[in-house]
Amino acid sequence: MEKYLIVGLGNPGREYEATRHNTGFMILDAFAKASNIVFEDKRYGFVTSTMVKGRKLFLLKPSTFMNLSGNAVRYWLDKENIPQEHLLVVVDDLALPLGALRLKGNGSNGGHNGLGHIQQLIGPQYARLRVGIGNEFPRGGQVDWVLGEYDEEELKTLQPAIEQSIEIIKSFALAGITVTMNQFNKKNA
Repeated sequence: MEKYLIVGLGNPGREYEATRHNTGFMILDAFAKASNIVFEDKRYGFVTSTMVKGRKLFLLKPSTFMNLSGNAVRYWLDKENIPQEHLLVVVDDLALPLGALRLKGNGSNGGHNGLGHIQQLIGPQYARLRVGIGNEFPRGGQVDWVLGEYDEEELKTLQPAIEQSIEIIKSFALAGITVTMNQFNKKNA
């Protein structure tokens, strides 16, 4: 049976729940809800799993805080013996407009501390789904922006991206990175 690790990046704790930096968590929560599965508190994160057409998907929300996300990713890849090409990291991205999606097979961390730590521990060869959170902040206000909560209008704008992210995750496991990038990046161009 083919296994996949889908990681949503964010920070644990109620004070971070609705923040832009927790967009990865929000998408995995929506996937779990749609799949009728529940996360359990396990080593290095909150984990659940589901089957999608004969493939087992492990969903992971690291409890290590953003800047140490690589510890959780490396642990669960090793524990479940999942090849790195079956890893997809869902992450917030300041460089993209709110709700824009960009799927990549590898690349730089783009200055994102969570991706940076993962890269430090396992290298740059893994897929990432970047979810735009916009950058409507004054110079020097980046930290306050990413740790700020979405307002109601922003959540409405983000909702279609959350739903499409679930489809991208399923397609990644079923069709692979190349087919999925070709299909979804065109839609979001």
